Amino acid sequence: MNRLAGKVAMITGAGRGIGAAIALAFAREGAAVALAELDLDTANATAERIASEVSGARAMAVKTDVTQSASVVEALKQTEATFGPLDVLVNNAGINVFCDPLTMTDEDWKRCFSVDLDGVWNGCCAVLPGMVGRGRGSIVNIASTHAFKIIPGCFPYPVAKHGVIGLTRALGIEYSPNNVRVNAIAPGYIEMQLTLDWWDSQADPKAARQATLDLQPMKRIGQPQEVAMTAVFLASDEALFINASCITVDGGRSALYHD
Repeated sequence: MNRLAGKVAMITGAGRGIGAAIALAFAREGAAVALAELDLDTANATAERIASEVSGARAMAVKTDVTQSASVVEALKQTEATFGPLDVLVNNAGINVFCDPLTMTDEDWKRCFSVDLDGVWNGCCAVLPGMVGRGRGSIVNIASTHAFKIIPGCFPYPVAKHGVIGLTRALGIEYSPNNVRVNAIAPGYIEMQLTLDWWDSQADPKAARQATLDLQPMKRIGQPQEVAMTAVFLASDEALFINASCITVDGGRSALYHD
């Protein structure tokens, strides 16, 4: 506990899933958290949950569209007006866009990149001036194992996630003299609503679930809180010499040569 005591954090896409788990974990570790979320209802619900589960928690929901740089800047202004200067940004907001490359529309491409890559850049661009000026800060970008492993039928999502890793490394090196660290986390299969919905959409949901589990070296998939605690570590002063790096959270799946 208190690994993030005194820190102020903003987490995008924090209304549910991994983002909500990160917000809750940060609050439990003592951070003041702003839940920057397009769906304000889910953000408010998560903020209320944090308040009910964490004694003395400081949490607020801020309506944010990460595809719009002005919206992210406004979210940052509201966060800092309430809690003070930002110490940590977690760029978590993302969407799945899976298409056939030759039938994909321009709108599919733009929709994917506007959230999954431009949204990360908009967050970084908003917070970096303040972090550089104060000489401290940590940015954690939620990438994916799609950033270095390709699954057919998932285009252009992995292209955007490859870009997130490149952005992480480039910004991490660029601003390391200013004591600003930029890192990424690459989750594999994580049990979220999207995962459950996909299993349920199959002809035999139980068999689909088991097939996924059979592919995993640990014979289970990850939980959102397991990604969240990795984010806690990267945001904390325990990781002061970790920069321009990516931590994979996939139970070893991406290290497996073949099934």
